Amino acid sequence: MAEGRIIKAISGFYYVKSEGEVHQCRGRGVFRKKNITPLVGDFVVFDKNNPDEGYVLEVKPRKNELVRPPVANIDQAILVSSATKPDFNPLLLDRFLVLIESKGIKPILFITKKDIIPEKQKQVIDRYVSEYRQIGYQVELLSSKENLSELSNFESYFSKNVSVIAGQSGVGKSSFLNAINPLLQLKTDDISKSLGRGKHTTRHVELVEVFDGLVADTPGFSTLDFNKVEANELVECFPEISEQKPYCKFRGCLHNKEPKCAVKQAVETGEISAMRYEHYISFLNEILSRKPRY
Repeated sequence: MAEGRIIKAISGFYYVKSEGEVHQCRGRGVFRKKNITPLVGDFVVFDKNNPDEGYVLEVKPRKNELVRPPVANIDQAILVSSATKPDFNPLLLDRFLVLIESKGIKPILFITKKDIIPEKQKQVIDRYVSEYRQIGYQVELLSSKENLSELSNFESYFSKNVSVIAGQSGVGKSSFLNAINPLLQLKTDDISKSLGRGKHTTRHVELVEVFDGLVADTPGFSTLDFNKVEANELVECFPEISEQKPYCKFRGCLHNKEPKCAVKQAVETGEISAMRYEHYISFLNEILSRKPRY
């Protein structure tokens, strides 16, 4: 019996790292009966008596988990957006942020391709960067995949952390990881010109060593739903809105149609970004209009 962390899961096998060695394991049949699915990032107890194939016996409690990508026990999420090709999409970024904030994971924003932004778009990108930094998010601007040597300056972001990299397809996630760990040689595809988005290139989830931490490379995807976020929880996923919540007249204010709402007043004075508030209302309506779960 030994303990370790699952660093890769593929085709029914779990690769558990323990004391510097990686052990190939299968899951116990009882996991299926109990509806337990071991995830990459899980701390597990496993039987390593068989040197060729061990068995995962127990999954330790998780501090958090994501469904898509399926990763557990994450310290931070590096959300990668591109400034252009595909164009920066603040609505999609805010969907990612809501998901990450709802799981209690620290988000860090990386915006790629700063060196190929058309001149007319530079002011727009600068405004977005300023708005997100004003909220309190860490934002870094990176060059395109042909010129990513600057990433070595960001070693401190990864040290001692388990990070997940997420973002829409085509923004350069695999190029990003290849730049900070060239041994990975992760496959990257060009942007599909007809679709305006990248092709899915990452086939499974794996924790890889980057500097002095672990990073999961994850498939790009373009939609997120809020099936597990309730209306009263959404406000906590917008830090600048949550800060104003105590000043609203009514407890339980959803900052939508209620009178004497401090959040709406802060939007009118410019203290809260009108764009972010519009996204909040859009997500709130989405949550309120979904069918009840029984």
